[in-house]
Amino acid sequence: MATSVYESKYIYLVDGTELYLTPLKIKYLRQFMQQFESIKSSNNEDQAFIELTKAALIAMKQYCPSINTLEILEDSIDLKSVYTILEIGGGVKMREQEEIPINERAQKSSGSWDTLDLAKLESEAFLLGIWKDYEELEMSLSMPELIAILDSKRDLDYQEKKFLAAIQGVDLDEQSGQKEEDPWEAMKARVFSRGQATNSSDIVSLQGASASKAGFGIGLGLDYEDLTKK
Repeated sequence: MATSVYESKYIYLVDGTELYLTPLKIKYLRQFMQQFESIKSSNNEDQAFIELTKAALIAMKQYCPSINTLEILEDSIDLKSVYTILEIGGGVKMREQEEIPINERAQKSSGSWDTLDLAKLESEAFLLGIWKDYEELEMSLSMPELIAILDSKRDLDYQEKKFLAAIQGVDLDEQSGQKEEDPWEAMKARVFSRGQATNSSDIVSLQGASASKAGFGIGLGLDYEDLTKK
């Protein structure tokens, strides 16, 4: 079964131009998340809406650089597409039809980067020797891509250690059980579920690459309904 690392979508500008949306590259995602924090702290609905459109404008640096002002953005795209950009590009899901203030929806839609050691993750990936500097790495990879690469790298490293241990009569699988949630697995669940899952046992973490590895998941024949948002 064909699977993908992340979700993607097409949207159309007012003039009919087609835009292909994928998760933002880390360079732009960093700016996006900083701007998104301004939505959460907005004092009123008008200010929150302005901050929200600024976040979408940052995403345009990747999707359509010619849209470089709020005026051009407002003339080029409808509100429904703005929410799609936030969801696909930044991994934050905000329902347009909900009768809840924008800043409250923003607070519920995603976490912050405060607990994510991005520098450590990038340093681990940089050791692969593919990128000339961290700037190039951040322009090349989105968070789902970075996590998928590191997941494969760590799996290959573990398989090599497992083989070498087996030669010495040691079963690493038997000795590697952990009582507490692995921080790496918890972070992967958070990234692939776009901030909805808090640990790897949460059903919403089984999406994309995680779903493929598990053999099923959301987007692969299994769906779910969040009753708390009704």
